[in-house]
Amino acid sequence: MNEKVIVKEIPGKWEIPYMYSIGATASQFFEALSARKILATHCPVCDQVFIPPRSFCEECFVPLDQWRELGNEGVIEAATIVSESFAGLPAPPFALAYVKLDGADTAIGNFLRGIDLSDVAAARAKMVIGTRVRVKFRDDPEGRITDFFYEPV
Repeated sequence: MNEKVIVKEIPGKWEIPYMYSIGATASQFFEALSARKILATHCPVCDQVFIPPRSFCEECFVPLDQWRELGNEGVIEAATIVSESFAGLPAPPFALAYVKLDGADTAIGNFLRGIDLSDVAAARAKMVIGTRVRVKFRDDPEGRITDFFYEPV
């Protein structure tokens, strides 16, 4: 019984296609994106406007069923330049920004385009907190988060 047991590992990979239900709130948000609109939920109690939309207020815990269409400009709250490869994302370098859109109290992240990323220091100087950006929609929106991106104003 004192024999050493050798445990082998065999590499494998599972690919399981599935349909993920995103719920009523996210469905309305993504449907609006396909029409080139950015919607947020509004809390009638604390008057906050949430993007991405929430089903419940994270301050008051009341259900949110009031919607607001946001403006197509906002300010960068955080940004970064990605220099490493990640599955499912564009080849680096690319920029990401977390933007508080006009009319919102929270921010939403997405790609930041229209900045030359060949000089990282110069690009970073154009992505500082408070920089104004605008939303640009793809020509063929599909109701996905990648239907829009940001670019400097």
